[in-house]
Amino acid sequence: MIKNKKLIRIILSALLLIVAVVVEKTAALSMWQLLIVYSVPYLLVGYDVLDEAWEGIVEREPFNEDLLMSIATIGAMLIGFLPNMEPEFTEAVFVMLFFQVGELFEDYAEDRSRRSITELMDIRPDIAHVERGGTTKTVNPETITVGEVIVIRPGEKVPMDGVIVEGSSSLNTVALTGESVPRTVNSGDRVISGCVNVSGLIKVRVEKSFGESTVSKIIDLVENAGENKSKSENFITRFAKIYTPIVVYIAIALAILPPCCRVISEVTSLCVESCVNLLGGILSLRFGFIYPADLLWWNRWCISARNTHQGSQFYGYIS
Repeated sequence: MIKNKKLIRIILSALLLIVAVVVEKTAALSMWQLLIVYSVPYLLVGYDVLDEAWEGIVEREPFNEDLLMSIATIGAMLIGFLPNMEPEFTEAVFVMLFFQVGELFEDYAEDRSRRSITELMDIRPDIAHVERGGTTKTVNPETITVGEVIVIRPGEKVPMDGVIVEGSSSLNTVALTGESVPRTVNSGDRVISGCVNVSGLIKVRVEKSFGESTVSKIIDLVENAGENKSKSENFITRFAKIYTPIVVYIAIALAILPPCCRVISEVTSLCVESCVNLLGGILSLRFGFIYPADLLWWNRWCISARNTHQGSQFYGYIS
């Protein structure tokens, strides 16, 4: 149901994005108006990503794919407001849209895995018939010990690994091995848990406890597969914890420092130029030096003003 809602959101956002592009091409809208138009498909498809990013910040675990996606798309939405920059509204919505498509496919893959695990759980029997005191009792397989004899009737699942001590039958092993043809077994043959007894009644002496049986080990491996990561996966996880914050901080620095450095550089250049021009003017008035007019703009004023009343006053002052 949740996947269907996400699919509907993706489709609606794609349609609204097309409408927004058409509106941008046909109507002369300002940058703020375009931001409002593109915000509709953007928020529709990406509000949950923004929410997850904010939750990560609140929980002091911000560096994840949701935060990176939020920074990238919000930056693309707002970059057009900077001087001499082109708007990137369409790209911002596209990136968020494709990210959600990837998340949708990931959800489908997880659901298939869950269904496979559920089907696998069905091969583990919940009850077993054990011979105790000359009678057959129905008990939980976990209570059966090694060496006891269990009775498996036609149509029942083999609950535990063991050796057939009486009877013969055919076993359906398709759930474990994928073989579609039943396997014939007789007295003395080994059987493993998870198989289905197809035809005759057999008695099996248990050789392994329920927790050590084949079907229990298979289910345990499948359930804990996500926790047992390979060396490369562990390396990537450790590397990402260092790499992601560094990339975010570098991006923030590249966004903030160059404009600040440009302003500082312009102010510094203005101060240096003013000081040099002032020094050149003083030298021109004091010693009659002539500097290139294109380098020292004040020199022209000093030379022209030297014989005037204002220049004479300034010359007398520095003398």
